[in-house]
Amino acid sequence: MTRAAVIPVAGEGLGRARRVPAGLVVLTERRLARRPLDEVIAAAVVGGVRWVVLREKDLPRAERAALAADLRTILTEVGGTLIVAGPDPLNGDAIHLPSAGPYPPPRLGMVGRSCHDGAELHRLTTEDYATLSPVHPTRTKPGYGPPLHPHGLRELIRQSPVPVLALGGVETPQQVTACVEAGAVGVAVLGAVMRAEDPTEAAATLTEAFNEAAAALNRNHRGRL
Repeated sequence: MTRAAVIPVAGEGLGRARRVPAGLVVLTERRLARRPLDEVIAAAVVGGVRWVVLREKDLPRAERAALAADLRTILTEVGGTLIVAGPDPLNGDAIHLPSAGPYPPPRLGMVGRSCHDGAELHRLTTEDYATLSPVHPTRTKPGYGPPLHPHGLRELIRQSPVPVLALGGVETPQQVTACVEAGAVGVAVLGAVMRAEDPTEAAATLTEAFNEAAAALNRNHRGRL
């Protein structure tokens, strides 16, 4: 199981901390899924996923809200968290905003922001975390880029005022490991789970890669103390 990262907040009272997504984070795309979306997410949860970002912004609000309720029920049973893409929380646990705005972000609990370069990172104010994308060329958004690759991801993470999730074209355990080694607190995937014949196996494989890479980093850090 992947727990949320708890990041100390600079300048705030002792003991205050910011809870942010960590581990494997799954973004939805029903048009790529091999079965109904709620079934895919339920299967991914069995594989260890505890963080899901609901996209599906083309759906009518009522239909999207019903889908959010179904996914939140699945996640709540395992202590998971539903993040809703866009400013409308739809009774989810958090929201994730695009790089275009709004600025400053509304305070609706946990808030994430999509970023792609240093300039967008520098616009962050009260966001709790950011995604950086695309790390690799992505089949979901072909031609979207240029890709950061792990070395570019590492450099931007060093500039970021908030914890970062790596996003875009991450489909293999080796790619997950590289993102963790670059400093990402989580790795967000879409196609790797949505397109999978067995979402449970796909999620479990990538979650294991994340956990092993994170554990290795922790051991190395303790060894330097």
